[in-house]
Amino acid sequence: MRPVDDIFDDEAFARLYDLFNPWGPGDDFYLALALESGGPVLDLGCGTGMLACRIAGEVSPVVGVDPAAGMLRIARSRPGAKLVEWIEGDARRLDLGRRFNLIYMTGHAFQVFLTDEDALAVLRAAARHLSPRGRLAFETRNPAARAWLSWTAEQSRTVAPMTRRGRIEESCGAEFDPVTGIAALTHRYRFLDEGGEQIAHSRIRFLDQPHIALLLETAGLAPLAWHGDWDRSPYSTAAKELIAVARLI
Repeated sequence: MRPVDDIFDDEAFARLYDLFNPWGPGDDFYLALALESGGPVLDLGCGTGMLACRIAGEVSPVVGVDPAAGMLRIARSRPGAKLVEWIEGDARRLDLGRRFNLIYMTGHAFQVFLTDEDALAVLRAAARHLSPRGRLAFETRNPAARAWLSWTAEQSRTVAPMTRRGRIEESCGAEFDPVTGIAALTHRYRFLDEGGEQIAHSRIRFLDQPHIALLLETAGLAPLAWHGDWDRSPYSTAAKELIAVARLI
């Protein structure tokens, strides 16, 4: 099993992650799918639980699964956390003995699976847990958009709103391997008022639409829709996002 990247497993980094990833259009997209499904809902890679807690206020039951203990400690402390069943575990090996009307992976979580073997394992696990009318939804960055080119110290620099620790600046650097499609990321957090910085590392993989379609088919899943944006517009090679919605074959 590949170790969890430190940016997700360490609670200090997990709290910084939340600062720079507030609620956005992607969360609205998955919330709408959850409401349409009526539940039950399974969040694979639930992270700090922001979306799972919000969904649980509308439909039930909701289960959140994540391998990172640091993320889950934050998730369990959120308002509404008691409405969610939290499970620390590896999505590739998940076997809950239950089925869900919606399973989703958000936050580009699908990209942390760095091999076809791992990607297939998580897709097969999702298929095992889908109800006959269930839907699997997830997004990945479209490799044609070459997002890694903008992950430089200058272009990616962002300063979070004032926190108890003062202003915090985030920047990201990336080294991309065109053979494997894997980008090695360095996340740098500078504490502008306190002084000092923290550095974390992660790796993600970029896959194109035909490759993902083949993985879905191999896992026993059929695509229902390919979206290129959170407004459910059709996917095109010019899109920044590649959003898949699939069902059992």
